[in-house]
Amino acid sequence: MNLTKIRRVFIYQIVLLLLLSSIFIGCSEAYNLQTNNYEELLVVEATITNEFKKQEIKITKTSKFEDEDVQVELGATVNVYDNKGKNYIFKEESGIYVSENEFQAEPNIQYTLNILTSDGKRYQSSNQTLTTKNEIESITPKVVTNNEGRGVEINVKSYDPTNTSKYYRYKYEETYKIIAPKWSDTKAIVTGPQQITLEPNSLNTKTCYSTKKSNDIILTSTINLNEDRVNFPVRFISDQNYIISHRYSILVTQYVQSLESYNFYRIMKEISTSLSTLSPKQPGILNGNIKCITNNNEKVIGFFDVSSASSKRIFFNYKDLFPGEEIPPYFTDCTLSTYRFCFGFGDPPCMGITLINGLKDNRITYFFLNHPIDYIMVPVECGDCTSFSSNIIPSFWTE
Repeated sequence: MNLTKIRRVFIYQIVLLLLLSSIFIGCSEAYNLQTNNYEELLVVEATITNEFKKQEIKITKTSKFEDEDVQVELGATVNVYDNKGKNYIFKEESGIYVSENEFQAEPNIQYTLNILTSDGKRYQSSNQTLTTKNEIESITPKVVTNNEGRGVEINVKSYDPTNTSKYYRYKYEETYKIIAPKWSDTKAIVTGPQQITLEPNSLNTKTCYSTKKSNDIILTSTINLNEDRVNFPVRFISDQNYIISHRYSILVTQYVQSLESYNFYRIMKEISTSLSTLSPKQPGILNGNIKCITNNNEKVIGFFDVSSASSKRIFFNYKDLFPGEEIPPYFTDCTLSTYRFCFGFGDPPCMGITLINGLKDNRITYFFLNHPIDYIMVPVECGDCTSFSSNIIPSFWTE
């Protein structure tokens, strides 16, 4: 979904703004996205589920194509009402509106989203009910070769015997262990204008854990199948991708969608795909379920979704799927470099100042000493994983 910023394209249009903000969750009334004029519109990402938790809603504004930042809608009053008289209040926390109390969407109850912005505009969704509950049965990694090459395909399976789920959306959060390939038990630190001291290095800089969330629209449907049985490849990872070099975990969440919600996401996915390839394709009109009550002519980008959700996590090791094979190459070049620690002239040339500056700027780190004044160094990412990741073991992590 990452689009190259091209200045002289013919659009500042809203769909590009929406995609850049990565929150493309909706549109109001039927709205033709093919527009050459920038409009500042409200953008709403609102999905509540049957999970008992504090639910979250994101509210932002569109921005111009050349803008880097997402503009959060601050100071709004946000509520979700149901037809049984309950009112769930959401409060702003770090740019996200979070429900004051934990709650879960329940079957056969209608829910409505209401937003009152700080400038007095009121927005309301159509009534939505919870979709069919359908639990993930299993998540399985397997080695495959497809048109993307060889790698690990992660399949999710589920089954609805009532044959009423039909439409599915997926998100995942992946976490992987990183081991710095050129870690040394000795560390070089700058202790003076022309002085470096070697001291024991901490093991805390050797092993790290990174977590990333999916940012694609991942959809599937069983509408053309005899059974409502899902066997869907939610993720493919190349066998040359370093994130599976050691131990890898993925948490997959399956959302059962209404037909209306599914079609919205499907069209958005088509639009994002066509725009990422600079295609003139116009997939059509987006229809959302949020409108501005105070001004019927004002367009809104938003879809209020009430979805049954199910999550499951798995772990696997590279050596279990690729026994006896070399692990994938590290994500960056770890070539060793020699720095002669002197400050005059010589052959080879002195590099004392360069070495000190590299350590101060945290660009390089010590690997070993080849000569009393020849320091063998590596890029900091190769010897200290905390330079780009976290050494805190996630609470869910198991070995």
